Amino acid sequence: MQFSRNVHLCLNPPMLFDTVSGGKDRRSGLILTIPLCSEQTSMEELSTTLDYLLSIPSEKCKARGFTVIVDGRKSQWNIVKTVVLMLQNVIPAEVSLVCVVKPDEFWDKKVTHFCFWKEKDRLGFEVILVSANKLTRYIEPCQLTDEFGGSLVYDHMDWLNKRLVFEKFTKESTSLLDELAVINESEAGSQPDKDRPLDGNFLPSFDPETVLQTGHELLSELQQRRFNGSEGSTAWSPMDDELLAQPQVMKLLDSLREQYTKYQEVCRQRSKRTQLEEIQTKVMQVVNWLEGPGTEQLRTQWGIGDSTRASQALQQKHEEIESQHSEWFAVYVELNQQMAALLSAGDEEDLAELKSLQQQLSDVCYRQASQLEFRQNLLQSAHEFHGTAQDLSQQLDGLLGMLCADVTPTDGAAVQQTLKHLEEKLKSVEGALQGLREKGQILLDQISNQTSWSYGKDIVIKNKENIDHIQSVMEDMQLRKQRCEDMVDVRRLKMLQMVQLFKCEEDATQAVEWLGELLDALLKTHVRLGDDAQETKILLEKHKKFVDVAQSTYDYGRQLLQATVVLCQSLRCTTRSSGDTLPRLNRVWKQFSVTSEERLQRLEMASAFHTAAEKILTGCSEQSETSVDLEVYEEVEAVGKSLLDRLTVPVIFPDGEQYFGSPSDMASSAEHIRDRIKLVEVRRLQQEEANCEFYKHLV
Repeated sequence: MQFSRNVHLCLNPPMLFDTVSGGKDRRSGLILTIPLCSEQTSMEELSTTLDYLLSIPSEKCKARGFTVIVDGRKSQWNIVKTVVLMLQNVIPAEVSLVCVVKPDEFWDKKVTHFCFWKEKDRLGFEVILVSANKLTRYIEPCQLTDEFGGSLVYDHMDWLNKRLVFEKFTKESTSLLDELAVINESEAGSQPDKDRPLDGNFLPSFDPETVLQTGHELLSELQQRRFNGSEGSTAWSPMDDELLAQPQVMKLLDSLREQYTKYQEVCRQRSKRTQLEEIQTKVMQVVNWLEGPGTEQLRTQWGIGDSTRASQALQQKHEEIESQHSEWFAVYVELNQQMAALLSAGDEEDLAELKSLQQQLSDVCYRQASQLEFRQNLLQSAHEFHGTAQDLSQQLDGLLGMLCADVTPTDGAAVQQTLKHLEEKLKSVEGALQGLREKGQILLDQISNQTSWSYGKDIVIKNKENIDHIQSVMEDMQLRKQRCEDMVDVRRLKMLQMVQLFKCEEDATQAVEWLGELLDALLKTHVRLGDDAQETKILLEKHKKFVDVAQSTYDYGRQLLQATVVLCQSLRCTTRSSGDTLPRLNRVWKQFSVTSEERLQRLEMASAFHTAAEKILTGCSEQSETSVDLEVYEEVEAVGKSLLDRLTVPVIFPDGEQYFGSPSDMASSAEHIRDRIKLVEVRRLQQEEANCEFYKHLV
């Protein structure tokens, strides 16, 4: 700090500006300039400044001596004398010549001359008084600055700033070298002790990078000024290497770089050890949490819930646990990357420890992640199982409601549709029950394969309750399905009976319609009575067959209606149509019976008429003809007339009457009968005439 104080003395006017400008005398000795001012000058400060300036040159340079220029042009003689005498005490051996530059108004020549002449032997150097323009007699002009009429370019403030930078660099680099040496030696001596805590004095007082940068800038500036100074492009002329301190700067920089390189290696080793310790600490934090609270969380979460909502709640709880684990897994990933980086660039002595830490951390994390995944899969399977059970329960409830509801179908098609829907429901229930069994078995297999939550500890997981619950749900669903299946069987039988009932009613109604159609056909199309006995006989045979068909239809309808009565009794219900169908069937059958009987009577009468008429009309001989009794003719005529009368009479029903065929059809049949009757009458007349002739002949 003494140098800083001296420098400030030099920087603040009107203090002295003692300088070493770089100029040299004729003996190659350095020129030291002491400018004096009119104000009081502190000899102590001047002495200190001279001591500092004289400490700059090397011993070789000092041996060549100094030429001191005391500029007294602005000072008093007694001050100049004091300064000259002081030089004897400060630098007596190094001073060879003292040039006192006198002012224009000269001091007392006699006093000043004899004073220095008398003290020459005692002082040890020569003192001369000289004007500024006469200094060139003793010193070359090129070695003098412009204030003494010389041509030497020199900027004292620039030189002073460089000296300040140099002194600052020297001080900081020297202190930094000492500190780095202590740190490096201390670290080298304690390197085997890895558990030693970090020393608070590990960081140096100065930033090595900053000090090195300052030194390089200083050296570059000094070298640049040395090479460019002679070109006159700067305001400062270079000195010798000793004054510019380039060797010292270079030496300090070399030493500093060496120590700093060692320090960087020390820092790298310490940083690596610190990083390794931090990694180890974090690894143990992760391992301790996963094997402690993390494992405890999973160990306490063993249930699977008893419903879909409960399993969802457990899944949400598991997601929270996974979220907590994710934070530690993220730390694991970061630590694993750090350890991988250290393993790729680590020392042999650290590889084993790092690998052990990495393996331990990976084992714990993967083990815990596997447990989390297993728990997640277990809960997902439980959720699917409960969801399937819930769906199956709803299907069973729907099927049971369908079975318990009264069946009131309107027709057989509706019954068939309802039965089909019932069968589809039952099939869907069977499929859902099969799916429940499969999911339940998967869940049971997962539970049976469940390992201990804790590592290396025998802890019994409460799985019996879960297994009992799963089996209970499946057994309950099986029983409910069996009950519904039994009810479906009963309902199926009932609905099949209802289908049969509707079928019987429909067929009975169809029988009534068929019988009505037969009646209608009998009345409208069964009109002809035949043109002769043979045709009438054929019509009689057809009529009997026609009646047999009607009888079968009637009997079939009666049987169907009897079956509906039995089915209604079995179903415990009253039919909606059989009560109306039976009277209709009986009424139509009654009408058919009356009509068919009338038709039979007419055909029989026609047959008798045609047979008798044909006997009369187709006689083979006169004997047979004459043997025909008159009563036969009368009978034929009577039958024919009765038949004609019957054709005009309608069929009488309990609720009305109906004619056979159309009037034209009846007229045609009647006309044919009348023709036959006429032929018979003609034959009768012929026979009567023949008889008369016969009787006449006999007579």
